[in-house]
Amino acid sequence: MTIHVKARLRLGDDFELKVDHELPLEGVTGLFGRSGCGKTTLLRLIAGLERVKGASVRFGDQAWQQGRRFVPLHQRRIGLVFQEHSLLPHLSVQDNLLYGYRRTPAALRRLHPAEVTAMLGIDDLLSRRIDQLSGGQRQRVSLGRALLISPQLLLLDEPMAALDTQTKREIMPFLGRMATESGVPIIMVSHSPDEIGRLADRVVFMQAGQIQRIETLHESLARPDSPLFEDSGAVSVLEGSLGDVEEDGVRPFGPPEARLWVPSVEQPPANHCRRLRILARDVSLSLVSPEHISIQNHLQVTIERIDPPKANRCVVACRTRDHQLLLAEITSRAMRQLQLETGKPVYALIKSIALLK
Repeated sequence: MTIHVKARLRLGDDFELKVDHELPLEGVTGLFGRSGCGKTTLLRLIAGLERVKGASVRFGDQAWQQGRRFVPLHQRRIGLVFQEHSLLPHLSVQDNLLYGYRRTPAALRRLHPAEVTAMLGIDDLLSRRIDQLSGGQRQRVSLGRALLISPQLLLLDEPMAALDTQTKREIMPFLGRMATESGVPIIMVSHSPDEIGRLADRVVFMQAGQIQRIETLHESLARPDSPLFEDSGAVSVLEGSLGDVEEDGVRPFGPPEARLWVPSVEQPPANHCRRLRILARDVSLSLVSPEHISIQNHLQVTIERIDPPKANRCVVACRTRDHQLLLAEITSRAMRQLQLETGKPVYALIKSIALLK
């Protein structure tokens, strides 16, 4: 499934949105760029909230806008979630959730209340009033209401921008679970590299009203100049299955040939495909197999690329035994002393990891 958008829109004297691209829609597509680059305008155009003369929007074989044809938002069957929730304050959580569900023809209902409330962890909130909910709870209810119209497409416009850091941490697992389990393609606007790394399957990079490139998440992280590398520096995102909790309280992640260990936390059941986020600065390299060492996560890898050094530090891109890319940031001095080069087998010592979705 793809969506093709062609439009040219001038806003003010110094901004013009100019796009003519086809976006794949499997999983989560992140629209990423600085504030004011046109992400939300593009999202509104897709939704039908922004009617642009001469624009064309095609969702699969459906022409949402073409010539004189213009399909309004409610007929496009799109779920929308914005920064601020738009829940109806005079209704309970349950009635807010059922508001769109009851108005969706039975033949079009693919998602139902019981599965959506379980997915988002809001079963115990159904009888509450909206003003009795925290910010994170309100946003989860907003997501549930959007899903219960059984949309063809879900559009999220920085759904966590208005939340504090702790609330963002709380809602992130629910967003990840929703993206994996709902089966609804999602386009998500964000200027946060962390949110993109946690949730997106592909990234649409935008700048000054134009789409610069469209890449899978792994392609974007493999580039040494990736815009997703900011304050935290280079980062790797590894995918794998999460195993059951062992006696010492850790869970295995990934296949035996590339096994890592993560702390036991409240997460979905074992064997679900999950993601690990690893900062390159938290990865060291060794020429010999690490033994009698407190760092529990270490992998045998092969050097695939060494980026030019910056400020006497360089990023070494390594390939794991299950063919994923792991980045290590080391000093130029260490690289010379170890005589590192492309194709050389080494051991990666990982000091810290973060379990994502």
